[in-house]
Amino acid sequence: MEQQARILVADDDPQMQLAIKASLSRAGFDVVIAADGKAALELFEKRSFDLIISDQRMPEMTGQEFLAAVQARGTQVPFVMITAHGTITQAVEAMQLGAADFITKPFSAEELRRVVDRVLSPENRDFRSEEKKSRRGRAIITNDQMMIRVLEVAEAVARSDATVLVQGESGTGKELVARLVHSSSARCKGPFVAVNCAALPETLLESELFGHEKGAFTGALARKIGKFELAQGGTILLDEISEMELGLQAKLLRVLQEREVDRVGGRDPIAIDVRVVATTNRNLEMAVSEGKFRADLFYRLNVIPITLPPLRERRCDIKLLVRHFMQQYLGDSAPEISPAVLESLTAYSWPGNVREMQNAVERAAILSRGGTPTQEDFLLGTARTIDTTVAAAAAAVQSSAAEVSKVERQVVHVGTTVQQMEKTLILETLRATQNNRTQAAKLLGISIRTLRNKLNEYGAELGQSAEEARS
Repeated sequence: MEQQARILVADDDPQMQLAIKASLSRAGFDVVIAADGKAALELFEKRSFDLIISDQRMPEMTGQEFLAAVQARGTQVPFVMITAHGTITQAVEAMQLGAADFITKPFSAEELRRVVDRVLSPENRDFRSEEKKSRRGRAIITNDQMMIRVLEVAEAVARSDATVLVQGESGTGKELVARLVHSSSARCKGPFVAVNCAALPETLLESELFGHEKGAFTGALARKIGKFELAQGGTILLDEISEMELGLQAKLLRVLQEREVDRVGGRDPIAIDVRVVATTNRNLEMAVSEGKFRADLFYRLNVIPITLPPLRERRCDIKLLVRHFMQQYLGDSAPEISPAVLESLTAYSWPGNVREMQNAVERAAILSRGGTPTQEDFLLGTARTIDTTVAAAAAAVQSSAAEVSKVERQVVHVGTTVQQMEKTLILETLRATQNNRTQAAKLLGISIRTLRNKLNEYGAELGQSAEEARS
């Protein structure tokens, strides 16, 4: 650093005082030690400091009380809280009170210097200044107090650089929370890189995450930059981390510990500056007990745990979400949903959560042809089965008749089949778009050629032309 920064350290442990002073002094900082929060506050009122580091548990005045006193004086001096292992609640509360970051005991000299350098960086100083001017908007729609609390925690801990583990059922909005953490952090101008750990086998996932050199393996025709390198200065989302193989988990653990990656076939490690957010729809603690997930990696990821409630536990949001998705598909002129239909939607358990609701509303918007949707348009009677196989249905629309039959056999009998559902969606979409094939194909997510083939297929079934089939 060009100018020596002065740091005030408040800690009642003499050994911790010496360790922190020695570590930061060697790094070129001017370090002033106080034995407790009260003594530190007196020093703060007499001298100017560039950074405050304080233990949470101290006599006379706790770290939180010291932080509150500093905040009450209207200062913008960044504050780093030292918390004990396992006291995540205190760390979150400190962030919500305005702490710039926290560090958990025990920590190494390297970890301490990394936190100090990050908090004192020009990027973080500028971010804190901008944050006071305006609140960043949330992409998650809710009036539920539990969900609001979750979002407040996400925004608070975003200011730190701690790893975040977002847990919740499929469709609850885990990626949206990950993006909220990124957009609420000083890394918001950096890249946000998402990796689906369940979508690739171990051999390809390693190359995807860490990159590879030319000739590292058969088919490696050129150097590939991995996702961790692409996320430099930003955030990497490890989606469905529970699906990662144990062998790759060990390599990921080293990356998180050493803050460097080794490309497959590479010689030298590459330093990375990346915030890690991981998501899972499984109980990782149970996976650890079953030997399916490394305990050391779990503890490294579970620094800040955030658990999203399922939609059935935030029923007050259902009307709000239905209205939002109706406007998304039909615009501001979207019709109001009747109280009876809303009551049915609210009573439904939504096993697929918000994602299932979005699919149901999209169906209703199509089947109602822009009018007021009825309960039947949402297909609530068959939604539990159909929504859990919506991906299969979408694939069936674009697949051969043999594949349709294969998918159809996998569906529980609920009075309709995927093939019948597919046909209904296609024909009703055509009617809703006044037989505009281009628009209908776009809504359905298929090509015009596939749509044409499907219409010919339906015409052949009924012994009529394609034009007749869609009229």
